[in-house]
Amino acid sequence: MAKIIGLTGGIGSGKTTIANYFKEMGLPVYIADDKAKEIMQSQSIIKQIKAVFGDAIFEKEVLNRAKLADIVFNNADKLNQLNAIIHPAVKKDFELWLQKNKNYDYVIYEAAILFESGRYKECDVVITVTAPEEIKIKRVIKRDKTSRKQVLERMNVQWNDEQRIPVSNFIIFNDTHKNAKQEVVKILKILNIKQNHS
Repeated sequence: MAKIIGLTGGIGSGKTTIANYFKEMGLPVYIADDKAKEIMQSQSIIKQIKAVFGDAIFEKEVLNRAKLADIVFNNADKLNQLNAIIHPAVKKDFELWLQKNKNYDYVIYEAAILFESGRYKECDVVITVTAPEEIKIKRVIKRDKTSRKQVLERMNVQWNDEQRIPVSNFIIFNDTHKNAKQEVVKILKILNIKQNHS
């Protein structure tokens, strides 16, 4: 069975950019947050979300993610309730994906809340991506067309780098893409992973 490299980092750290570098080097990559978004469209999950959060966060049966985010990022209990619905479904989906990619030596599991969800325990190696706080905030404002206040709210419900770094095997400092790419190559060498193998 393939070994799992957990890839994490705070909002705006550039995890997905790093995940894409690993993909370019030939490693299969599972983006947990993207899968969670897909799973949230399924009827059985929508039913559970409605039961907990009510109809107000739906518009013509379509989930309004911004309204849901407003609720959960300001209320730890509600966030836990949402995670209790989404996490088991993502875990199941990942296990099926892992079966399909079991012939690889390593696969990448990218998740924003790898530590908070306890999923890091299932990883053989953990990489934390970090960047200066101001760079992270600017990236998220630009990407999500959101406000500084909203970015900080989301940061506050995640672990910070001081918590992540001591329990990670590798740290990628993603202030510039060039540096980050070199870090990825270095990690592949240390783990003795051949690049671009199929």
